[in-house]
Amino acid sequence: MEPKTVLFDVADHVATITLNRPEAMNSFNQQMLDDFGHLWQRVKDDDDIYVVVLRAAGDRAFCTGMDVKVGIDRHPNVWSQVDPGEYLSPKLNQVWKPLVCAVHGMAAGGAFYWLNEADIIICSDDATFFDPHVSYGMTAALEPIGLARRIPLGETLRIALLGLDERLSPERAMQIGLVSEVLARERLWDRADELARIIAAKPPAAIQGTVRAIWESLDTGRTQALRTGLSYTQIGNPIGKAEVDRATVPRRKWTLR
Repeated sequence: MEPKTVLFDVADHVATITLNRPEAMNSFNQQMLDDFGHLWQRVKDDDDIYVVVLRAAGDRAFCTGMDVKVGIDRHPNVWSQVDPGEYLSPKLNQVWKPLVCAVHGMAAGGAFYWLNEADIIICSDDATFFDPHVSYGMTAALEPIGLARRIPLGETLRIALLGLDERLSPERAMQIGLVSEVLARERLWDRADELARIIAAKPPAAIQGTVRAIWESLDTGRTQALRTGLSYTQIGNPIGKAEVDRATVPRRKWTLR
């Protein structure tokens, strides 16, 4: 089943997903929810995919959340309704292959379903981050709850409570740890692909075990997290040894950022 709202490509173990509703600022509708439900299963099942890059088409926005003009399908019984994150979020779909997000323009509201579960976020120098829910008289809950697990609580509350009256700049986003790099717009996609390929060159079992161990530790106490982490090192290295001969690992020329 080919997606209708995104572009999907796989090359050299890197899957690139491009949000492709620029006329609607890449907001998600029901079709995009369905597309991602299928895509995450595809990524999970395909052992030839090691890393995922998520980016967006168009000039104005990475994603502005739900498409309020068309909405999404909701069950008439409120107790049977589900969080859109059950479709959009990789970790909720048990995908432990790293996600690199390349953000440009506006990233608002429901865009945080992806950002909250990304492993690396980089952005262009024209990016802005905000959550408009309260400005429209809506409770901001799902997105800020996820965000509070990756940036300081006070910063999460400021974003949630100020709504449309303040936007987080790329520089501030890096200061608080939401993004790890700010680049010129023309370099954004190439840099995301470069990071993904660096990760994809490493043994996939080790990478996926690392992602899973770290993310699952957020849901438990320190002692239990360490015990679970130990079991993942044993699963990831079944003979008790590293998968790569240290002498064969290429040496890179490192630069500070």
